Order: sequence, then structure tokens, then C-alpha cells
Amino acid sequence: MLWMIFWWIPIDISQGPVAKTVFIHVPLAWCSMIAIIIVAFSSIYYLFSKKIFWDNLAQSTAGVGVMFGVLALISGIIWAKPIWGVWWTGEAKLTTTLILILIYAAYILFRSLYTNSIQMKKIAAIIAVIGAIDSPIIYFAANLWQEAHPVTVIGPLSREESSFGADHGITLLVSVIAFTLLFVLLTQLRYKVIKIDNLINLKDKL
Repeated sequence: MLWMIFWWIPIDISQGPVAKTVFIHVPLAWCSMIAIIIVAFSSIYYLFSKKIFWDNLAQSTAGVGVMFGVLALISGIIWAKPIWGVWWTGEAKLTTTLILILIYAAYILFRSLYTNSIQMKKIAAIIAVIGAIDSPIIYFAANLWQEAHPVTVIGPLSREESSFGADHGITLLVSVIAFTLLFVLLTQLRYKVIKIDNLINLKDKL
């Protein structure tokens, strides 16, 4: 992925080297949006099944998802500065992404403060569902409001005149796969840490 981004893809004539940020920014945003959907479904399924696996999965996914969300926002801001001339415009895509990060933070805060409360887990699940609703809004934001952020260039709303070339499309696909695998790996590691913490807490109670 790194070889394709920094050596294979040529430098964009209009935006310069900063345009390559798209191959980092988009996969980060993709993972953060998918993560909150996983958190929402896992939280709801746990409330019905009471299987601890789903609760641990929701927590571990949220922890990694918020990290990817913050990095997506930062990379977007870095990309925006030389192109728009400002760090922050407050346009729809940026604002909805910031809202997603705040939703992640609220979920993690509720879970950390009330670890054994079913009522608080229900509230956390509702927060995650709101985040899951925010995810498609983030995706469609540029096309719905058409502000400073470029319109969608890949996916169901992409426009043929703004679509990537073959080399850029392949590089973006490889980047998405690479970051998705990294996301899965980090989530697995986080899941193991949460399991160990649960065992330690159980032993302390005994």
C-alpha cells in the first residue's frame, strides 16, 4: 500500500503531493463508520442474548473505531489546509465526522463509568445506534449539501466525470483492504485485553 501511494501513483497536477492523503483519509473514515455500525449491532444483540462475547466485541470495536475516526478527521484537516486555505470550514462532512467522534466518546464514557449496569449498557446501545445512523449521513453529506468537500468519487453515488482512474482506484482499494485488516487486528488485540480485564475483575470479586 505504501509503495503504491508514494511511488506508483504520480503526484496530482492541481493539488500536489497532499492529494495522496486521500488514500489514508478515506480508509480511516471507512473503518470508523463501519466500526460504529458493528458497535450498535453488537450492543443490541448483547442486550437480547446476554452473551458476553457481543458486549466485549462492542467495547473493543468502539475503542479502535474512535481512534480511526480521530485520525480520519486529522488527515482530512491536513488535506484541507493547503487546498481550502483553512484548517476547518465547518461544512457538513467535517461536522458529521466530528459528531461521530463525540458519539464514540459518549459511548466509551458510559461504558467506563458504569461497567456492570444493564441500564447504562442500554443507554450506550442507544448512543451507538445514533452513531450508526450518522455513518450514512457522513457518506452522503458531500452530495447532499455540496459544500467545500468534493463529491463522492467512489461507491453508489459516484459520478462518472469525477471517478478515479484505474491506477488510483486500485490503490484506494488496496488501501481500504490494508486499513480494514489493520482495524481487524487491533480490534482482536483490544478484545483480548478486555477479556483479561474481565477475568482479573472476576478474580478480585472472588
